Amino acid sequence: MNSWTFNKIAGAVLGTALFVFGLEAITGVIYHRNSASAEKPGMTIEVAETAAPAEGGGEAPAEAKSIGALLATADATKGAAEAKACAACHDFAKGGPNKTGPGLWDVVERPIGKHEGYAYSPAFVEKSSETWTYEHLNAFLASPKGFISGTKMAFGGIKNDTKRANLIAYLATLSDAPKPFPAP
Repeated sequence: MNSWTFNKIAGAVLGTALFVFGLEAITGVIYHRNSASAEKPGMTIEVAETAAPAEGGGEAPAEAKSIGALLATADATKGAAEAKACAACHDFAKGGPNKTGPGLWDVVERPIGKHEGYAYSPAFVEKSSETWTYEHLNAFLASPKGFISGTKMAFGGIKNDTKRANLIAYLATLSDAPKPFPAP
């Protein structure tokens, strides 16, 4: 190999190294990537914590409101606005198609894990002897993976009781014969 070829190869390697280190220095100036001096994280993820009763017979956490009490003050029109997020995966029309998730027309009192033309996960199929009561809908919408471990649904749940009750009230209207709400 003559010196001219060696110089070209060495120049290419050194030029590439200079470019990479220079690019890293420039991005460090632009984006301030010093995470040690960050005052707060860029994004916080809220996780609902449940307090366990203390050992030795301590008090259990306070009971949540009953679904009947929540539905007594629920607003179905606000629930329709909440349902817009669900429309990406579910259809609400009578006789509407299944999407990524099953159609939700007349879902109240429908068997869990059974809907014509939709292939549920095995975890849902195991619950097919049960129906979507208001209590089940409330528990599922609060924490889908907590209610049915192994669900394909990637939604994290609605932690706000009022928003969840509004959505359930809206789902109850999606029927030719809406089911009555439970007593408060």
